[in-house]
Amino acid sequence: MKTVKEEKKIISRITIVGIAGNVLLTAFKLFAGIFGKSGAMISDAVHSLSDVFATFIAYLGTAMSKRPADNEHPYGHERIECVASLILGMVLLITGIGIGKVGVEKIISGDFASLEVPGRIALIAAVVSIVTKEAMYWYTRRYAIMLNSDVFMADAWHHRTDALSSVASLIGIAGARLGYPVMDALAEVIICLFILKVAYEILKDALNKMMDTSPGPAFDKKITDLVLKQEGVEGVDSIQSRMFGNRIYIDLEIRVDRYKTVGEGHAIAEKVHDLLEESFEEVKHVMVHVNPTEE
Repeated sequence: MKTVKEEKKIISRITIVGIAGNVLLTAFKLFAGIFGKSGAMISDAVHSLSDVFATFIAYLGTAMSKRPADNEHPYGHERIECVASLILGMVLLITGIGIGKVGVEKIISGDFASLEVPGRIALIAAVVSIVTKEAMYWYTRRYAIMLNSDVFMADAWHHRTDALSSVASLIGIAGARLGYPVMDALAEVIICLFILKVAYEILKDALNKMMDTSPGPAFDKKITDLVLKQEGVEGVDSIQSRMFGNRIYIDLEIRVDRYKTVGEGHAIAEKVHDLLEESFEEVKHVMVHVNPTEE
């Protein structure tokens, strides 16, 4: 478990790398798209520009979610990550629709003869983008796992989508240079579909975590099996778990020998409480209620 200070350093590092990398890549791709006469590469540049905003949103959401609980927010600030993910998903959604609209209009017009053949620089930019964005995906993903951050994981997938969209750009530009100018416009539509798919997944995940969705029966069974192994626990009467941002809350009812004293029952419950919070990093709090065994 990393300290808050260490986590802040990691968050700052990811943000600087993400923003700096995307600004440079956006500038290069925009230059290559304009001077290389490639609509697909210009669309790809817009996608990279949206990554700049996405990384900044991820930084704000993660940094604010790490703030400790206070009087106004006694349960902490973890759900701010969900809000940041929702904003990130909407940015991707709007970007994807805009790119797709331009590509579809070019295809519907049918005037492919007027479409210019992309230059070699657009082809080079596509290759550079694929390599760079894939590296940024693995870099961000590594630290997202380390921080247990959904919003930075979403940002990592945003980098991966950009890499995949650059593959579409590469194919479209190469096809256009081989004498099929419609391929460049078709690449814009494919890029749109990649972006919309990731936007949907990010929005769905964020909404689920804001609605106290259960982590699932497999997680509850893992908790139950561990609790039943503890000395003094005669059974588990009820277990309810819910997502709270990227953390989990558990409400647990255990069965204890009815002839034990209140103090003994409390000690067993306290032991179960501490065990679960120490064993599962994603668990923020466990509420344990003690029921007596039947006569």
